Amino acid sequence: MSQPVPVHRGEHGSLGSRPVPAFWQEPFRELEDIWDRMERMLDPGWRTTRPTEAWQPMVDVEETEDAYLFELEVPGVNRDDLTVEVRDHELWVSGRTEERERTGTLHRKTRRTGSFSYRTTLPSEVDSQNVEAKLENGVLSIRVRKSEETKPRRVEIH
Repeated sequence: MSQPVPVHRGEHGSLGSRPVPAFWQEPFRELEDIWDRMERMLDPGWRTTRPTEAWQPMVDVEETEDAYLFELEVPGVNRDDLTVEVRDHELWVSGRTEERERTGTLHRKTRRTGSFSYRTTLPSEVDSQNVEAKLENGVLSIRVRKSEETKPRRVEIH
C-alpha cells in the first residue's frame, strides 16, 4: 500500500522547493484559453476575430402577433456605419466598427472590431415594405411587420 506524499507549502506560491504551476496562480486564465480554443473549433461565428475578419453580431428574434422583431448587439457602432436592407425576402444587416485609439498597452482584446454582417430569410407572410429600424444603447432593433392578409382575424359565426 502506497503512502501519501507529504506536501509542504513554502512561501510565495511554491510547493516545497518547486514553483507553483502558472495555471494555479491564474486559474481563470486557463479556462479562458480553453474557451477561446473551443470557440475557434466549434463555431466560426462566435470566435474572437482578427481585424480583417468579418463577424456576426448576437441576435434575438421574436415573433409577435403582427411582426417579427430582430435585436442585434452592435456596441460602439455609429448609425452611419450601419446598413439594413430587405431583398428577396431576406433581411441583410451589415456595418463596421473601428478600433479606438489607445494610449496605453493593450494586454487582451476580445471586443470585436471591423466589418460584420447578419443575413436571414424572412417568412413569406411579411410585408417587406413595412420595416422599421432603431439604434439605441448599442442594440439595433428591426421590426418587420406581417402583411395584413396573414394576420390572424376573428371569424364571426352565423
